[in-house]
Amino acid sequence: MSEFGTVEVDQHQRLQRSIDWKQGLAIALGVPMLILPSLGYMPMYFAGAAVLIWGLSVLQGFLQNTAYAEMATTFPRASGLPGFAQHVFRAENHQGKYDRGKLIGGFSAWSYWFAWNPVMAIFSLLVGNYLYGLFPTLAETFTEYQLSLLAGIVIFAALFIINWFGLKEGAIVGYVLGIGALIPLIVLSVAPFVTGHVDMSNISQNWLPADFAWDMHHIMLLFGVFAIAQWSACAWETAAIYGPEYKTPSKDVPKALLAVGLICLVLYLLVQTSVLGVLGVDGVVDEAISPLLSVAQTIFGEVGAMITIFMLIGAMILVIQTAFLGSSRAMHSMSTEGNLPRVLGTTNRNGTPFVTMAVIAVFNLALISMGNPAAILAASAIGYTCANGISLFAFVKARKKDTAFAKLERPFKAPKSWKYVGLMFGLFNLPFCLVGVIYLNSLEIGWTSTWVGVIVLGAYIPIWFYSQNEARRYRTTPTTETSTETVQNN
Repeated sequence: MSEFGTVEVDQHQRLQRSIDWKQGLAIALGVPMLILPSLGYMPMYFAGAAVLIWGLSVLQGFLQNTAYAEMATTFPRASGLPGFAQHVFRAENHQGKYDRGKLIGGFSAWSYWFAWNPVMAIFSLLVGNYLYGLFPTLAETFTEYQLSLLAGIVIFAALFIINWFGLKEGAIVGYVLGIGALIPLIVLSVAPFVTGHVDMSNISQNWLPADFAWDMHHIMLLFGVFAIAQWSACAWETAAIYGPEYKTPSKDVPKALLAVGLICLVLYLLVQTSVLGVLGVDGVVDEAISPLLSVAQTIFGEVGAMITIFMLIGAMILVIQTAFLGSSRAMHSMSTEGNLPRVLGTTNRNGTPFVTMAVIAVFNLALISMGNPAAILAASAIGYTCANGISLFAFVKARKKDTAFAKLERPFKAPKSWKYVGLMFGLFNLPFCLVGVIYLNSLEIGWTSTWVGVIVLGAYIPIWFYSQNEARRYRTTPTTETSTETVQNN
């Protein structure tokens, strides 16, 4: 299979070009909700400076996603970060039994899948936690874990059914839930300023912890916190993963990325400032899982808080859908590239990769058993750091003059110097943020989350070797179910 030649595409492995940038934006509107699991986490380590960390992390997202926008238009059939890395690192004239370059690209895609996939479990736990906080009587019937598991089953099943009919229908749900996502987040961010509940001295007089020093311990913590922050604040790159499904990727991808990024920049700064301004650093840390619930109760009272939180739960469902669709496309991309078993590339007549969606739903129901959203996020952040690092190195490689990729048409092109930006942030992710997040995990929640991350990422190696052997068997077996499609790069 060569990017510059002919690719055999199974009739049942094709995604359909059915959305424009506005629909891509609608699906990705759940991304601002990714700040919720970390609203109490960041101030725990860096107090009021958490606001600055969010701002810098979103700006990091603009720099990284400019590179990804170029890659998305250069490889319009590739599904976002997973597809870029697999295309670039795949050897053009590989002769051996196993292609190590293909393994690197596949591992990047697997890391990205593991970065987005657990979002479903994290927010199912948050939904359970919010419902538990709103209705104490539920404790008489359910444990918090049981409530979260039940919420996960209902939400995953409903989204599976809705998205069975194609990405366009999923975008319609995104429009509806997207409005519901932004309204409560905006209200909970702005209302405290309007009502005078925000005390900026809660931030200015608690800018950094009293014991902060520029020593190795705190520098490692800073790298770890940036790794956790980028998991949320840079994640709007998911708008690029629908590259094969945009009608005009050269125009739709950059527009969708820019729109989501601007929304994230405003909301991330506002939400963290509002929460810290109302509750103070200690108050936020005491309500680390759901500080917005306390803010809503302070501003609106019990009834108003209940209405607002129900809207917020609707927003959480949107981010679950964003993760559901993004991670399923990542697995589909890996399967069609021969980096995962072929069955995972199967789509229905609407172009929906329903097999991967079913696998992902079951996997997340298992993850909910960890019970702690922060622990799941910490494991997931390891995957996201690896995916970003390798994808940025892929961007640098594709920009080199001595590769065939350098001659490809780029409908959207980042500035000429951007390969150095890509290299800098690639190194920032690998090794600095990776080492930092492992160090942070060991201090905060022990080694469990790190081991979960290592085991899930490491499981890719035997799966990949199986997939390579399967691909060779398939190539030697004639089939009437494949058609030949010439791959164009623009």
